[in-house]
Amino acid sequence: MFLNIIELAQSLGVEESEVAGWIRRDGLPHIIERGRLLFDRVQVVDWAASRGMAAKVGFLAPTHSKLSGAMRLEPLLRLGGIHRNIPASAVPVFFAETVARLPGATPPVRGLLQQRLRASNGISWAAVGNGLALPHLRTAVALGRDAGILALILLSDALTLPEPAPDDHPIKHLLFFIAPSPRAHLEMLAQLSTALTHGDLHHLISSGSPDEAIYAALASAELPKETSS
Repeated sequence: MFLNIIELAQSLGVEESEVAGWIRRDGLPHIIERGRLLFDRVQVVDWAASRGMAAKVGFLAPTHSKLSGAMRLEPLLRLGGIHRNIPASAVPVFFAETVARLPGATPPVRGLLQQRLRASNGISWAAVGNGLALPHLRTAVALGRDAGILALILLSDALTLPEPAPDDHPIKHLLFFIAPSPRAHLEMLAQLSTALTHGDLHHLISSGSPDEAIYAALASAELPKETSS
């Protein structure tokens, strides 16, 4: 999975200028694709670990990272729902409807979130390749432990993003989420990244599988792996 410089900086908690400095000074692995800097997730994890910068959050989390029981993704997706054949033009409406269903949030808080969603650059789209993106609020917020939600939006036509996807595949699948805290926000990014790159979840989403199959795949991805004795 490839990340752009914005996603990488957010995952490591640094400014984009710091990432650029690592490229110049420290040989941070990257490629240039059509004028864009892209970073391979596996290469960056190895590079960071070799320098004592063990990446533990966001897209760079270890593949065994798990959310706490209160933040399991499968029930959050059941809460936000799976929506099919949605026109790309209707995506803002579905984001607003997802915020309206957010548990544990007062009307003023929901109004603030709606305002942030409508703001220019209010959303980080996080295109991860193969037609899928993980849109979320660019600035994480503290909402309370129960205020989390996840929605899967399967589009009928491609969505145009501010920045093209790393592999230039048209974006037709969105996993939109809101987390209850900045820490949970990073954990959800990590868990979604892991679930999409290990197991059947990405294939089931891309092939338009039934809702229950997608729910089951997400729940399975969260189960602890058995270890041999």
